[in-house]
Amino acid sequence: MLKIMANSKALLEGHFELRSGLHSDRFFQCANVLRFPRMAQKLCEALADQMRAALPMPAADAVISPAMGGILVGHEIGRALDLRSIFAEKQDGKLVLRRFSIHAGERFIVAEDVVTRGGRVQETIDIVEQNGGNVAAVAFLVDRSGGMAKFPYPTFSLLKMAPVTYEPGTCPLCARSVPIVHPGS
Repeated sequence: MLKIMANSKALLEGHFELRSGLHSDRFFQCANVLRFPRMAQKLCEALADQMRAALPMPAADAVISPAMGGILVGHEIGRALDLRSIFAEKQDGKLVLRRFSIHAGERFIVAEDVVTRGGRVQETIDIVEQNGGNVAAVAFLVDRSGGMAKFPYPTFSLLKMAPVTYEPGTCPLCARSVPIVHPGS
């Protein structure tokens, strides 16, 4: 998985400010691997295979993802499991359900590309639950939390690692004046 990420330029090295506000010398820009449809299909099918092996099928009625990074992952997992795929999107800096609806009792897999602290995944879980749905599982390509991002549902990822992160005030890259990149999500 690391080789695939590095070869597709999805794993970048430098000085990055993450969406969480933390700094790191590594950044996963999963859009770079997901821009190759067959690779996206292969990776998300591997993630779907993990879920098939661990959960009674059908485990869910649909997949939901936070926009932007999770949309392709959610779509491909939906395709692999033959499920409908929807997404939550930002409005006034907060994730909301604008284009779709959730019906009471519907079961969802929450899908994302990369998790560091899990904030976007938790926001998506909250949207499902606030709309009367149920979360059946959580899935992401990369868990860069080192296992710290935890959810009270079966959780699946293809790659688990704990890249070094720094609070901005204690970042040695900042101290060395290494230019910072704000890669977005």
